[in-house]
Amino acid sequence: MIKKIVPLFLFFCMLFVAVFGQLIDRKATPETKNLYKNLIRLSGKKVLFGHQDDMAYGVGWKYQEGRSDIKDLTGEYPAVFGWDVSGLETGKAQNIDGVPFEKMRGYIKKAYDMGAINTLSWHMDNPFNGKTSWDTVSVAVRSILPKGEKHMLYKSWLDRFSVFANSLKGTDGKLIPVLFRPFHENGGGWFWWGKKSCSPQEYEALWQFTVQYLRDKKHLHNLIYVFNPCDFRTEEQYLERYPGNNFVDVLSFDYYQYGGIEKGVLFKQDVSTCLAIQNKIAKKTRKLSALAETGFVEIPDAVWWTGVFSKAIEDNKPSYVLFWRNAGYREKEKDNHYYAPYPGQVSAPDFLGFLKGNNILLQKGLRRYSIYK
Repeated sequence: MIKKIVPLFLFFCMLFVAVFGQLIDRKATPETKNLYKNLIRLSGKKVLFGHQDDMAYGVGWKYQEGRSDIKDLTGEYPAVFGWDVSGLETGKAQNIDGVPFEKMRGYIKKAYDMGAINTLSWHMDNPFNGKTSWDTVSVAVRSILPKGEKHMLYKSWLDRFSVFANSLKGTDGKLIPVLFRPFHENGGGWFWWGKKSCSPQEYEALWQFTVQYLRDKKHLHNLIYVFNPCDFRTEEQYLERYPGNNFVDVLSFDYYQYGGIEKGVLFKQDVSTCLAIQNKIAKKTRKLSALAETGFVEIPDAVWWTGVFSKAIEDNKPSYVLFWRNAGYREKEKDNHYYAPYPGQVSAPDFLGFLKGNNILLQKGLRRYSIYK
């Protein structure tokens, strides 16, 4: 009897992955499909730890070959590397944080070669007036939709992004899969694509056009599309700008701890609540759930990792979490701007304890799963 049950169980497991693991791009590269399916297999069991700009700079250093604050502390790199392509649209040689795109391309290749994952965000300039992404002119989104006065400009920006994405290849010569998170934090009012600057219908139309243009017109088949609201407390608020199941692969949100150490209680409660809402939607829509940006600047709480963050994610584990950048490389800067620990940082010992007890994966742990195969 047992011999009959086991193959049946395996069959249904494979069927679940086949159905649940469908990307919105049916022509996705084999490596992109495999990445998504393996993330699904790990979902709920392991949490992948990520860090923005991790190989580019850290506290007290910049552009040192092989360097990483996380690696300096733990002996291995993060499992997920975050990058931003702001500046690519206007032909700049470096991004919003000063990272040259040529260097970024090399870092992305290195991450892929060692079995880690890359994710891209895009603090895109305001296409209507040429100012930054924080300029909230309300006509910007409307202007780049089909028939809008800046529509052709926007398509030229997507063309430039397509060239960059198509140039991302590993040592094996294959296109590198990327978790692509455009128009993030759409529930906030601080970006030109945010809640105060465009209607839900305009945002959805922008997202849908972007996916269709990159996937169907530019034939980019190495992207996994990550939806990213913020400031929600209900399912209805979360889904207010959701473009539809056929246009999203991963559900995510951003949440930071602000204020003093005492705010950890509120952070823990809010992240736990938001993850519960998102995971519920993820199960309904058959999508992955992630925490795409998070952190506590300078991490002054010596037990923040085990006392706050681990408890925030324990009931509804996200597929991956990405902590924001360690921008502490400026000379004579009194107040560093970092979100991940490094050797000697007050929370570093607690971070090492956090890694041991919460099924957290860094690069070496993730490599064992051969996620691109």
